[in-house]
Amino acid sequence: MDGKKHRTYTKEFKLEALALLKSSEKSAAQIERDLGISVGMLTKWRERYQMISGEKGGASLEPSDLEAAKREIKGLQRQLAEVVEEREILKKTVIIFSRRNG
Repeated sequence: MDGKKHRTYTKEFKLEALALLKSSEKSAAQIERDLGISVGMLTKWRERYQMISGEKGGASLEPSDLEAAKREIKGLQRQLAEVVEEREILKKTVIIFSRRNG
C-alpha cells in the first residue's frame, strides 16, 4: 500500500465549497488552495453532484443525473448477471431431468 489516507468530506462541506465556487470570482484552483483540498476536487464534485434548492431556501447535494444513471446501470448489470446465472442453472437442470426421463 502507498500509505496515503483519503480524506472524506461532509455533504455540508461540499455544498459550501460548490456554493463558493458558484458565487465567487476566484478560480476553482484558488478555492481548493484556500480550503486545503486536493487539486481537481471541486471539478469532480461539480460533475458528481447537483445543488438542489430546498423549500426553506436551503440547498442540498444530490447525485447528478449522470451519476444517478451510472448507479442505475451498475444495478441493472448486477441484476442481469444474476438472471443469466439463474438461466444457466435452469438449462443444466432441464438437461439433467431430460436425461433421466429419456
